[in-house]
Amino acid sequence: MARQPVFNGLKSCLTVSRKELSPFHSLNWKLRRPYSIQSQEDAIAELPNIDPDALSVTKTTTPKELVPPEELVFGRTFTDHMLSIEWTASEGWLRPRITPYQNLSLDPATCVFHYAFEAFEGMKAYKSPNGDLRLFRPDRNMRRFNRSVERIALPTFDGKALTELISRFVRMEERFVPSSRGYSLYLRPTLIGTQRTLGVGPPGSALLYLIASPVGPYYPTGFKAISLAATSSAVRAWPGGVGDRKLGANYAPCIVPQLEAAKRGYHQNLWLFGEEEIVTEAGTMNFFVCLREKGTGKKMMWTAPLDGTILEGVIRESVLELAREKLGPEGWEVEEKNYTMRDLAEAADEGRLIEAFGTGTAAVVSPVRKINWRGRDVDCGLKAGEEVGEVTNRMKGWIEGIQYGDVEHRWSVKL
Repeated sequence: MARQPVFNGLKSCLTVSRKELSPFHSLNWKLRRPYSIQSQEDAIAELPNIDPDALSVTKTTTPKELVPPEELVFGRTFTDHMLSIEWTASEGWLRPRITPYQNLSLDPATCVFHYAFEAFEGMKAYKSPNGDLRLFRPDRNMRRFNRSVERIALPTFDGKALTELISRFVRMEERFVPSSRGYSLYLRPTLIGTQRTLGVGPPGSALLYLIASPVGPYYPTGFKAISLAATSSAVRAWPGGVGDRKLGANYAPCIVPQLEAAKRGYHQNLWLFGEEEIVTEAGTMNFFVCLREKGTGKKMMWTAPLDGTILEGVIRESVLELAREKLGPEGWEVEEKNYTMRDLAEAADEGRLIEAFGTGTAAVVSPVRKINWRGRDVDCGLKAGEEVGEVTNRMKGWIEGIQYGDVEHRWSVKL
């Protein structure tokens, strides 16, 4: 059967069956694959899954020059190669390929452009002082990735198989993994619907690809305290929505509020929800606060619960587990609970707010100096000239120690 290339360039690039791209095939697919997560899982289970042993590799003939670490801008520099795996409704997951980094070639009617059939993950590869390459909790990324794609009717996959392919890819691109502390190789697995149709329904074809970018600190200021603008006029997520999934469609609507915050001199938004102004997330990060309980003075750490509006962050989970393991014995109470911006402002006014920080794969941890709310700046506990609080700094040390292999830990996967 004739096949249409998804990429421009090499003859060995990925291909999609013309039948899978046909709008008439979409109708047949909808009849065989009702629009529900469970029925998708049943159908996909009968098709071939990702097979790392079938990997083919085509190396570039024009390797790129390395950019000095101090000149790296987040997400602007990319490695020599990319990993790609196609999926079709009739054949399942096709042969994985590593090819030179190149453009995609997609029909203007491809469903990802019209109905946002796209999900992604954010991971990092680290180089330890002795040169080992490591991933941090990749099983959590695979679990979240599968939850994201199934929510938008894209095919799920074997997470262990994809992790093996990612590991091989990282080893192949080892020269791009910076060795300096605070630097890493950012990994962006992405899955898109590729069927050529304007009809709305589960895509009959998809493309999973991985690109990688050597990165330094996420914020231009480096590891310094950021400021937030409490935002209730725009909502990042809502009950019953998809705020707990890592979908590209969740990010674009947040850019305008972020630009508005930047015009006022703040780095990111602190997203508030409802009339009570419940604190949810900070920009693209999960958000934590450390404070003393009113009356008792007991030290507490709070973060919003996974109620369907909060992204299940890998660093978030790690902070919670480390806090319970290491801070719990010191008298800290760690809670996943709803709390309001008024609660934070009251704690700050009474001198009970110790510190606040955001967490995420890109930034790891980001200390917060102040939050602008209702025309005032709420101080988050940092002293003048201080860039990071004690708990935030300890978390940074604990997590980076695991990521870079300073300590052997089950979360650190050596490649």
